[in-house]
Amino acid sequence: MQNHNRRNFLKSGSLLSASVLASSMMNMISVNVNASSQKNEEQENSKPKQRTLGTGKNSLKINHGIGLGCMGMSFNRSFIPDRNNSIAVMRKAYDMGMNFFDTAEAYGPFTNEVLVGEAIKPFRKNIILCSKFGFEIRDGKFIPGAFNSKPQHIREVVEASLKRLQTDYIDLLYQHRVDPAVPIEEVAGTVKDLIKEGKVLHFGLSEAGVENIRKAHAVQPLTALQTELSLMTRDPLGEIFSVCEELGISFVPYSPLSRALLTGFINERTKYNSNNDNRPGLPRYQEAAIKANWGIIEFLTDFGNQRGITPAQVSLAWLLSLKSWVVPIPGTTKLAHLQENLLSTTVELSADELKQINDFISNFKITGDRYAVPQTK
Repeated sequence: MQNHNRRNFLKSGSLLSASVLASSMMNMISVNVNASSQKNEEQENSKPKQRTLGTGKNSLKINHGIGLGCMGMSFNRSFIPDRNNSIAVMRKAYDMGMNFFDTAEAYGPFTNEVLVGEAIKPFRKNIILCSKFGFEIRDGKFIPGAFNSKPQHIREVVEASLKRLQTDYIDLLYQHRVDPAVPIEEVAGTVKDLIKEGKVLHFGLSEAGVENIRKAHAVQPLTALQTELSLMTRDPLGEIFSVCEELGISFVPYSPLSRALLTGFINERTKYNSNNDNRPGLPRYQEAAIKANWGIIEFLTDFGNQRGITPAQVSLAWLLSLKSWVVPIPGTTKLAHLQENLLSTTVELSADELKQINDFISNFKITGDRYAVPQTK
């Protein structure tokens, strides 16, 4: 009887041990699964949100939905910062997850591409690099209003840009301005051939009108249209936006902060170096126009103060709210402003807040044209 009880006791003990062990193993598996799931979720959350330029095989994924305009590091913004500082800003942008960098042969001319090429060299394959052709450059000088989009010239520009950028391909190549002397179909056909050759991956236009957008897109699908757009320049929001949406072309606003006007950092007393700044020749940057338009800065400042954000962040958040395929490229030479611009992508404006901004802007008369002569053709 005692042996029988002992056998039952051992049998029960074995079953209990097995049960405890199985339960323990299940808990361990559950913990590991949960930990793994949590880790995957954290990794997923740590990835920057993206916006898509273009559609299908003509599309590009842009981290944070914002890019870095590099022009001001070399051209048209009065001072030229220390080279090492500019390189540090671009590399910090990459460290912060940005992968969309914009330059052009006309910026300098040439010097900005050289600068960008050096800065991005350590991570070239991990980013989207944009450049442009289309202006006439004579004796190393940029000639405003002089265009050259002849097919042979496009090829020459691309070869030279590839060398300056220290790369063997350009992710997104724009025609900087429409050349009235060269049919847009010839331009698109030349870029199409460059894409076949692997020297260019995607095609874009800048400041093109509806007719030229349609004609170019029919030859070589466009990934993006880059044109000035900001709270102070809203012309593209009509017909241009409609055709972009219809054709699956994304929109890249340049000068999204209206050449620093919308930051509140320049005013009627700001001094420019006319040898390296186009603003003294632009109607909107004349003393009288800046004074007349100052009400918009006051509005943005008050609006931002109530929400703990800057006028620049309000401006960029408004742009990002327009469409999911809008990707602005604010430029800066300062790390603090780079961080400020990037944080604007986390600002979510409510329907009521957007109405406040849109109502104010709709009733505010902007003084001064953005350029002395029309750009969109």
